[in-house]
Amino acid sequence: MSDSIESRLKEERRFPPSAEFSKGARVQSHAAYTSMYELSLSDPETFWREETGDLVFRTPWKKVSEWALPHAKFFVGATLNITESCLDRHLGTSARTRAAIVWEGEPGDVRTLTYFELHREVVRLSAALTDLGVKPGDRVAIYMGMVPETAVAMLACARIGATHSVIFGGFSSDALRERINDCGAKVLLTQDGAWRRGNVVPLKKMADEALEKTPSIEKAVVLRRIGQEKCPVEMKQGRDVWWDELVTRTPSENALGLAKKPAAFDAEHPLFILYTSGSTGKPKGVLHTTAGYLVGAHVTTKYVFDLRESDLYWCTADVGWVTGHSYIVYGPLSCGASCMMYEGAPNAPDWGRFWNIIEKHGVTILYTAPTAIRAFIRAGDQWPAKADLSSLRLLGSVGEPINPEAWTWYHRVVGGGRCPIVDTWWQTETGSIMLTTLPGACYSKPGSTGLPLFGVDIEVVKDRGDPCKANEGGKLVIQRPWPSMARTLYNDDARFKDAYWSQMPGVYFTGDGARRDEDGYFWVVGRIDDVLNVAGHRIGTAEIESALVSHPAVAEAAAVGRPDDLKGQALVVFVTLKQGQDPKDLKSKLAEHIDKEIGKFARPDAIRFTDSLPKTRSGKIMRRLLKEVASGAETKGDTSTLEDLSVLAKLRTDEE
Repeated sequence: MSDSIESRLKEERRFPPSAEFSKGARVQSHAAYTSMYELSLSDPETFWREETGDLVFRTPWKKVSEWALPHAKFFVGATLNITESCLDRHLGTSARTRAAIVWEGEPGDVRTLTYFELHREVVRLSAALTDLGVKPGDRVAIYMGMVPETAVAMLACARIGATHSVIFGGFSSDALRERINDCGAKVLLTQDGAWRRGNVVPLKKMADEALEKTPSIEKAVVLRRIGQEKCPVEMKQGRDVWWDELVTRTPSENALGLAKKPAAFDAEHPLFILYTSGSTGKPKGVLHTTAGYLVGAHVTTKYVFDLRESDLYWCTADVGWVTGHSYIVYGPLSCGASCMMYEGAPNAPDWGRFWNIIEKHGVTILYTAPTAIRAFIRAGDQWPAKADLSSLRLLGSVGEPINPEAWTWYHRVVGGGRCPIVDTWWQTETGSIMLTTLPGACYSKPGSTGLPLFGVDIEVVKDRGDPCKANEGGKLVIQRPWPSMARTLYNDDARFKDAYWSQMPGVYFTGDGARRDEDGYFWVVGRIDDVLNVAGHRIGTAEIESALVSHPAVAEAAAVGRPDDLKGQALVVFVTLKQGQDPKDLKSKLAEHIDKEIGKFARPDAIRFTDSLPKTRSGKIMRRLLKEVASGAETKGDTSTLEDLSVLAKLRTDEE
């Protein structure tokens, strides 16, 4: 059997940026992009000198990088405090009074923090944490919702050199406990509760359960978001302190001095630990350090989103995920951008919420996930049609491969056919965007993640490491270190080497399957684990899903494999239909559609219709759970991020 992945879908359409958009863009032509990219690989010293010129280094870096794979150092010899690039440097410019964060709560309350106000809040919390005994190198856990104080918490930790670990507010108390204990956090920052679809998520109550067995925690700081009437909490004497009371205390002279003029740290000082799922069930604590991560987030934010002073940029991710770290906090703030932040669900109180926010606040850039886009398609075009979306000038996609049908809908219905779309591929471990199309320089192909960004030496290879031919599917690998790469897994260096660097000598294996077409554009087909071996054909599930969603009746689809004695794996697809569609007689039509789009070898063995797919609160389909449903296996592992447990129960009771 060949070790390549079958890749039969071919998207021929090209969407170039308009001449007007290109004229005002940071990178205005494909030739300019190519020149910058080639320089970043051939002369990284010169390239990164230029691109780090607008960031604040207390001590300039002497050497761009050192590495003894799998370990790397970037901007060697530099010292910095990352918050000076994100906050202090803007205070002497027009950005001082510019909105840093425009926030809307799910109930409709609105707050705006200028760069001056955000800096003030970060200084206050930095001083307070110092007086609580937090020192450089200590770990601080953050278990909060989508409120401005979550960004304040991250920046305050970074300002005093504490390594923050943001733990997604959808995690259970058990998951929170496991992560706190793994990183040995000294302080927990949390809140009484968070709004979600009109209900209160009791974060402090869940934190209390976790803290029963977290010996490293000395203090818990609690933000009042909901209030005692709707979300009563118990405060443990000696451990718990209210956020507002803490930051209004008069700080010690030493703490205030460190907060106002923060210390500078080495380029490789640990900035944050972010936990991501692991194949063994034990979460992986991905460790990012300061200078390289900042540079990656800053440069990609500036160029990929083509930021301008007039923009109101909205990344809809949760700060608990790496997208929120890089593209709500560190990247945009280092660029002096105005960022929209929303607390609640996209369908609270109805499916018009996102579009109403865009109209109300004048959002110009929207960066969201394919799963959200497919949910909007299913809800119906009438929702975006009710709002004035003319302020939008750029759209982005992140999280998983976007199928061409969803891409086209996003471009036509949300972007009005005028907004470039930047589809982005990257990972928690990469720290920043690795593949995309710069919006003023390159045309887009629906479904393709585009071209490599600066400093990213990326290739599609066969199992033995040989390069694949054009349009031949294989494994996506990165062939040299890059600034924002993870440095290791916290307290587990051996696992870091095994997970990412053991497949092929000297290269980082992303875990994804992909192909590269004749134009050099990359097409990521999903996790190699999600590549099915059906009767000798290796088929990317993303391509099965794209083919299904291209049928006019289908809103969303997920393809998984189940064990099969004859084929090795049988293909099972779960399908949600657009409003008004009747599943009667659709099974045979969808099977024929797969035959036509891909080939009979890819015809599903089972097609199951469902009202909903199991998703995390961040919108990702939990295919692991669908595999278990398809094979009749018990549910294993953590389901705490599942948005709605009833979806899983209903799938198990439904007949094929």
